[in-house]
Amino acid sequence: MALLDSGTASRRTVRARVRRAVADVREDIDAAIARDPAVDSRLEMALASPGLHALWMHRVSHRMWQRGGRWRLPARLVSQASRAATGVEIHPGAQIGKRFFIDHGMGVVIGETAEIGDDVMLYNGVNLGGRTLQKVKRHPTLRDGVTVGAGARILGPVEIGAGAQVGANAVVVKDVPAQAVAVGVPATVRMPVSYDPWSDPALYI
Repeated sequence: MALLDSGTASRRTVRARVRRAVADVREDIDAAIARDPAVDSRLEMALASPGLHALWMHRVSHRMWQRGGRWRLPARLVSQASRAATGVEIHPGAQIGKRFFIDHGMGVVIGETAEIGDDVMLYNGVNLGGRTLQKVKRHPTLRDGVTVGAGARILGPVEIGAGAQVGANAVVVKDVPAQAVAVGVPATVRMPVSYDPWSDPALYI
């Protein structure tokens, strides 16, 4: 009887995990569709988005990485396979929140100690890189709702505050406050005073 109860509990656990995984995938797809006007269906997004494929492979490699020990090398191999297939390099140690989306994807690099919150969007060519060889927190932290434009470089253990936007090709080496806009090389930060269609932060992305 105990064996039967154990088997039933195990099957319930597996089913619960599968349901959670399916729900996460649907959430990822819906979040991606909301940010990509060029896609017409969930099926197209699921099959043709390298950003989503990179994210899903990262989730697998990250879980392996967290187990430590002999799982670390296979985790790196999964991340390298993802890089070859998608053009997106995400270290398996990086921490990524919900509804993350990479548009186009090619050339994106996310380092080992990077931390990314919920509802973050990166465009192609973004580098979340480090500035030291020490075994410390050396990559950026992006809070919820951050958008980073194509070709931007965010280097070192800097923090990009919730809702901030980093413009295309900007080089950020200092913290950016929440809701601010960072543009230029090196990036300068400004706080939008009021909405102006000619200075919409999205124009810089």
